[in-house]
Amino acid sequence: MEQVPAIQWFPGHMAKTRRLMKANLPYVDIVVELRDAKIPLSSGNPELASMIGSKKRVILLNKCDTADPAVTAQWIEWFNRKGIAAIAVDSRSGKGLNAFLPTVRSELSELLARRAEKNESGRPIRMMVVGIPNVGKSSFINRMAGEKRAKVEDRPGVTRDKQWVTVSKDVELLDMPGVLWPKFDDPAVGERLAVTGAVKDQILDLELLAMRLLSWIRDGYPELLSRYKITPEMAEGLEPYELLELVGRKRGMLVSGGEVNTERAAITVLDEYRGGKLGLLSLESPPKDA
Repeated sequence: MEQVPAIQWFPGHMAKTRRLMKANLPYVDIVVELRDAKIPLSSGNPELASMIGSKKRVILLNKCDTADPAVTAQWIEWFNRKGIAAIAVDSRSGKGLNAFLPTVRSELSELLARRAEKNESGRPIRMMVVGIPNVGKSSFINRMAGEKRAKVEDRPGVTRDKQWVTVSKDVELLDMPGVLWPKFDDPAVGERLAVTGAVKDQILDLELLAMRLLSWIRDGYPELLSRYKITPEMAEGLEPYELLELVGRKRGMLVSGGEVNTERAAITVLDEYRGGKLGLLSLESPPKDA
């Protein structure tokens, strides 16, 4: 199928966020990185590891309630093999978050032991919370703080400035605005990010994006097309545009002359995917070579 045009989106406030992150890293004990459980690799900022250096990091695979749990388990094992602690969570419901603070304390065990020796056990653990736009950082912080402290909105680029949030007397979170990176070397990364809503729809060709998503579903989770009354047999062999047309036809999205309103069908497919209505599906699996 036609490739989605290369997606590059790096507004000025994101460049500012990179500078903020670098400036504030010395004041935190650990970095908490949220990623989308459906795309754990594509939703990770490749610049982050070099930026944080030797600083400890915990990865939260957020929105795990919309991802394939078997694939998510593979991702957690993959991160663990690389020496990175990873937990599957859903910030809106709180699922999995009971393991978060114990994991952080385990990662910081040496630091906490040194503090205990110096009678500094009362010092709060300070964490920097980072992640790409629309990955659920605000929901996570609100869930941890027990009240609505950060703006929650289902669109990228809402949090624009850093803010400290006190979770308890011994835990403080530094919320950073969502940040992408200047260039996506792999076009598929940009496509996956766009499908999940990390990039503003206004700069995208939504029909091409929906066609890509339907192709991924057809190839990996064909049974989920049943939402559109499409069987795997019906979808097999169709070109992506024909698959999008079939979705529109099944939903009665017709215009004069019996043509399908494919733009409306595309918006529906993307909205239903982002709303978790298509079922549990992951758009990428761990690399086989690592």
